[in-house]
Amino acid sequence: MSTPSTDLFQQENKNNLKDIPLAVRMRPETLDNFIGQQHILGKGRLLRRAIEADRISSLILYGPPGTGKTSLASAIANVTKAHYVAINATTSNVDELRKIIAAAKLKKSTTGRKSILFIDEIHRFNKAQQDVLLPDVEEGNPILIGATVHNPFFSLVSALLSRSIVCELKSLKENDIITILNSALKDTKKGLGNLKIKIDKKALVFLAKGCEGDARRALNALEVGALTTPKSKEGIINFDLEVAGESIQKKAVVYDKDEDAHYDTASAFIKSMRGSDPDAAIYWMAKMLYAGEDPRFIARRICILAAEDVGNADPLALVLANAALQISEFVGMPEARIPLAQACIYVSCAPKSNASYLAIEKAMGDIESNKTQEVPDHLKDTHYQGAEALGHGKGYKYAHDYEGHYVKQKYTRKALRYYEPANIGFEAKIKERLEKLRDQTKQAKPKGMT
Repeated sequence: MSTPSTDLFQQENKNNLKDIPLAVRMRPETLDNFIGQQHILGKGRLLRRAIEADRISSLILYGPPGTGKTSLASAIANVTKAHYVAINATTSNVDELRKIIAAAKLKKSTTGRKSILFIDEIHRFNKAQQDVLLPDVEEGNPILIGATVHNPFFSLVSALLSRSIVCELKSLKENDIITILNSALKDTKKGLGNLKIKIDKKALVFLAKGCEGDARRALNALEVGALTTPKSKEGIINFDLEVAGESIQKKAVVYDKDEDAHYDTASAFIKSMRGSDPDAAIYWMAKMLYAGEDPRFIARRICILAAEDVGNADPLALVLANAALQISEFVGMPEARIPLAQACIYVSCAPKSNASYLAIEKAMGDIESNKTQEVPDHLKDTHYQGAEALGHGKGYKYAHDYEGHYVKQKYTRKALRYYEPANIGFEAKIKERLEKLRDQTKQAKPKGMT
């Protein structure tokens, strides 16, 4: 079975280079050209130091598709000048492994050159196939680089893991994808730089968002869009938002974080929840999530509404909203949409009261506009020497010493009334209790007194 090597582009006739997918052509040849994964490849990081010092041992790379696992293996081979052999575990077998290992040993003994064996989807190898690699991997000939989208601690044998450095690659950030796409648009040798492409900034951002951190998917979409879009009379390929949507097979939703669509959609979302329309609220939330909105932004809006518009009419709404915020940060998308939907629907259907919001607004306005009150003497702190001599705490009545755990006394020098509970949901019970306390004319007796 033939295997590709680091000399791929030298072996290919330059005229046939265009037949190789853009995502393959644009693979970085050096670590400096590698975009993203700075947590393992940044200056001074252990893996980068090991690669640059040519002290790399066997390596297991795992992470989502299109994050650079194959590209990193190829770049390592280039940097270390190692012979590079790549296979896929879905089509390989023990016989092929033995032949590759034997060839690597021969090359090392005759030329002194190391070999790197890259195994894509290594989790597909069964235990017997993985065991074949162990003796030679331990000796570093060949150097194994395995790639998998699955957690290797669940899919690979412990003996192989103990002989390997395990590195997690993360989904690429939006800015990383944009950098990769711009590089492909400018590169005249391996990219699309020889084509007159006029790409809309919104289309570029849409590809970066729509690929969901997958650089291969973004580059494939860019290539298919550029090569299938008819040129203008001037020979220009106009790559707009519509072309981007068709290329990445995802509908382009008008939703720009810096323009009106973002604020209008968020406003509709909030007002739908406030208006107790769960279907409309879910629709606007789905639009925001589809367009790539940060789920934490949505969760924060639900939390604010739960406090401002539901309030004590249903105190559980804020608890549930806060739980959705924490869960969305923990699990991320796409799973975060589920707790967000639960919180959105609960808050939408909950009884509404903005009494707490109005109370703090009135109090803040009072503080800002009027002279602030001094704390009454009987409420002042008494936990220091000399407080009693100043009369602090004198006459204070401890509520729990009285029947019903309530006693009438002044808590401000001037009477205030900010909180006006609504007669709805749990707040109706709060209102009923406050009215009884406020209307109480008979002074409560201390406990134990008759």
